[in-house]
This record gives sequence, structure tokens and C-alpha cells, in this order.
Amino acid sequence: MKAKFVISAPMSGSGKTTVARGLMAVLTRHGYSVQPFKCGPDYIDTKFHEAVCRRPSVNLDTFMASPSHLRRLFDHYSAEADVSVVEGMMGLFDGYQRDRGSTAEVASLLHLPVVLVVDARSAAYSVAALLKGFTSFRPDVVVAGVIYNKVGSPRHESMLRQVCSDLGLACLGCLPKSSSLAAGERYLGLDFTQPMDSSLVGDLVEQHVDWQAIAALGTDDAPATPAEKPAGTNDSLTLPYAKASQPPSFVSPCRHVVVARSAEAFSFVYQEVLDSFGSVTFFDPATEVPTLDAADMLYLPGGYPERHLPALAAAEDTLRAIRQFAERGGSVVAECGGMMYLCKAIVADGADGQAVDYPLCGVLPYTVTARQADRRLSLGYRRFTLDGREYRGHEFHYTQLLPPVASATQVYDGQGREVATPVFRYKNVLASYVHLYNPVAWIER
Repeated sequence: MKAKFVISAPMSGSGKTTVARGLMAVLTRHGYSVQPFKCGPDYIDTKFHEAVCRRPSVNLDTFMASPSHLRRLFDHYSAEADVSVVEGMMGLFDGYQRDRGSTAEVASLLHLPVVLVVDARSAAYSVAALLKGFTSFRPDVVVAGVIYNKVGSPRHESMLRQVCSDLGLACLGCLPKSSSLAAGERYLGLDFTQPMDSSLVGDLVEQHVDWQAIAALGTDDAPATPAEKPAGTNDSLTLPYAKASQPPSFVSPCRHVVVARSAEAFSFVYQEVLDSFGSVTFFDPATEVPTLDAADMLYLPGGYPERHLPALAAAEDTLRAIRQFAERGGSVVAECGGMMYLCKAIVADGADGQAVDYPLCGVLPYTVTARQADRRLSLGYRRFTLDGREYRGHEFHYTQLLPPVASATQVYDGQGREVATPVFRYKNVLASYVHLYNPVAWIER
């Protein structure tokens, strides 16, 4: 039987990523094949997962994909793994609209037990009320046990274990305070460009967590018929590669896609999106000129191109090839950093603090500012309709487009409110700040 479970927490900052990565490391070192997953639109944690498990991590998101698609996605990628570990996002019940889109919704849809990671720094017996609430709030979400994080002493551990005993809840481990476990942060998120050594967190988890009990969670088969849907669940969004007649691999046949990829500048790509293309060729825009003659689509995903502007601007042959492909009607999807790369220029702070313009592809007649003084957070789920197709995704950036700009359609957030995010359409180019979950729809419209 295959094990499967979710690592979640009452709130962000409790240590989900630390515990998930540690469990992945322990299970891998003991010979288990581990398939990692991440709830929500996160690109950073998935890179940590892949570094530990040596296989791509897959996102599970109920705003961007239908419940039926998520079930097939989970079944497909977990099929050859001994253990499937799903790292949650934010708090267990935090979603884009109350608990819609939350980790709890994913756990319910996939019949996965939840391991709750609790930050115990300032916790004593009052944590009993917290755990009582989390274990009984939604009957369709099963909390299988608790891992306490940042435990201060043996006496503190004894008090916390007493809470679980009184509640009849499994205490699956107590991780001590450890300053060495603090993950380094840089720029917009964790520093995923540096080598990731998971041996320390793996050692601590192996020593202080009952990982063998956790590895046995979720081994019972899910019900043959789906459980009653939680309130608010929406199964109406059917992505182009999530149709019932589509094979489990979600491949779009006879579609060759050329994809920009580098360690940081163009790195935000969902694995399941890559797997939805028929065939893929990668190139690094800073060092390689893409061959686009046989491409059905050029895909420019997001990342941090603003951190590599001198190299990108100097690669003139690459800029020219992309511009010529777009001008002759080639299909292009550009997301966030990829959209910035398609613009006329990006303005950044020079060494002396003065503005420096870096000319780029020039397909879009706009300029983006990446200057420190212009930083402003734009964050959240996004959806829009173009040519009768609905596109869904997520927006997260600090750079800004300099006005004037004109959008090809209205964009909405996860709650249906209008947002000012522009969408650009030029010939067969689709570009925006939105990281799309279904870019293949652009060539199947």
C-alpha cells in the first residue's frame, strides 16, 4: 500500500517547509521513493522538494484547476512512488475565500490525512484548545497527528505530549529549537539558487519525529466514490488538458514548445504545465539562441530577469530571434518575468543609484521599472477570459509597468473583484504578469 499525507499548520511560519523537507530527506535516505507535492501556486518550495526527493514537485491548486483534474493529477504523479508528501500553504483552512482553495480543501478532495505542525515556542496547555478546534472544525478533514516545532526543553515536551494524550491525538514528534534550521531568505523568497543541504533537518527529524508512523499514514484506499464535496467547491473549470478523454499524462499531442529556462531569470514553471506539452526544448536566453522554426509555441515563464539584465540585454541574437518569431505570427505566451523580457526595456538602479535602461525584445512597446523606489507588491489569484477561453493563474511581483498601458481584457481576483493587472495581446502573443496554469490553451484556442 502506498502512503500519502499532508503536512500543514495552524498558520504560516510554523515550520511546514522545514518538517516537510526533513521528512522527505529521511524517507529518501531510507530507500523510499518520495513524490512531493505543494498546495497552492508556490514555485519556491517545490524547488526545495525536488532537491531532496530528486524528482519534480507538483502543485495542487483548487482555484486554478478543477477537483477532477486534481484527483487525476495526484494519481498520475504518485503512481510510482512509495510515499506521497503534500506540503500545505499558509494555515490549514486559509484560502482565497475563507477556506476555498485551502490546504484543507485539497486534503478533503484527495482523502489525505493531515499532520499538523504547531509552533510551540510560547505554547503550554492552551494549545489543547487550538488543537481541539483544528481537529473538529471540518469533519471531512482528518488530522492524524501533531508535530510540535521549536520545543524549549524536556519539561516543555512533556507538557505538550500531555495535551495530545488528553485529546486522544497522536503526538508524532517534538522538534527542539534550532537556529540552524532557519531558512535563508533573499529578494522575493527563499534562496533557491544555492545548493540545498537537507542533511541537518533530516537528522533532526529522524531523531525527534516518529517518521515511521507518518510513513504509514494514508495507506488505506480512498473511498471508491468521491466524498461529498465541501461547501463552495467548484468543479466547473475544465482545463484544456484535464478533459475526461485525456490520457493520465495530460499531454497535448503534436505540440512542440520552446521554453526559456535558467536558474533564476526564467525559473517559475509548473511541472504539470511542462508535462502538458507534447515535446519541449529548453534554452537559456542569456547564452543561447532558440531554434523556433518548428515551434508551435514559445513559452517565456516568470522568474527574476531583472537580476540578470546586463547578460539578457547583451544577447542580441536571442532578442532578435524572439522578436522575429513574434512578428511573423508565432504563438508566444509570456508570464511575469517573461512578459517583462518581451517589453521594450527594463529600468533598474545602477551602481551609483541612477536609473539604467536595458533594451530587451521590444515586442511589447512598454517599459518596466525594477527600481527600488518603484517597488510595489502585486499579489493574488487572477482569472480572465480571452477569445472565449478562461485563463487562471497567480500574480506575485514588485516590479511595475510604466504607464500608459492598455489591457486586452479585464482581470479578476479570486473573489471576483476587478484588478488593474493588464493583459497584452499582440498578433499571436499573450503576455501578462499572471503566471498561467493553462498556457497550452493559447495554442488550442
